Amino acid sequence: MSRSVLVLNATFEPLSLVSVRRAVVLLLREKAELVEATERMLHSANHALPEPLVIRLTRYVRLPHRSVPPTRGAVILRDAYTCQYCGDTPGKHGLTVDHVVPRCRGGDQSWTNLTTACKRCNHKKGSMIPREAGMRLLRRPFEPTYVALVLLSNPTAASRWESMMSASF
Repeated sequence: MSRSVLVLNATFEPLSLVSVRRAVVLLLREKAELVEATERMLHSANHALPEPLVIRLTRYVRLPHRSVPPTRGAVILRDAYTCQYCGDTPGKHGLTVDHVVPRCRGGDQSWTNLTTACKRCNHKKGSMIPREAGMRLLRRPFEPTYVALVLLSNPTAASRWESMMSASF
């Protein structure tokens, strides 16, 4: 599993995840500073540096609002790998993406119409809406922010970021 590094803007807002290699390049070019590191050390012929976990850009980067398309992986990540009908957590391969209002009944491919379901619940619901199938959603589907998905995709970096934010206030 390749490690990823959380990149913070100069204002400590999460921006993205990058590879350790990209993070080291940003650090060596002094475009970023090390905020949090792992216990491991990275060595080259001339340098030794702790493996970065969180870095912060030295200059503020203004980014336009970014929306994320509702892909299978992103929907499952948003729903924390949990079936939104029964609460089961069978793992990524045991989950499907369900259209709350089925496409055959006019449902669209949007964040607010897609939810995570285990295979058993998806089969039970079929082409009905949840009420007709006698089922209820645990949580109403919503469109997550880009930053939320970045933090969800790296829980270790996210917890470090949260602890830094709580310590600064």
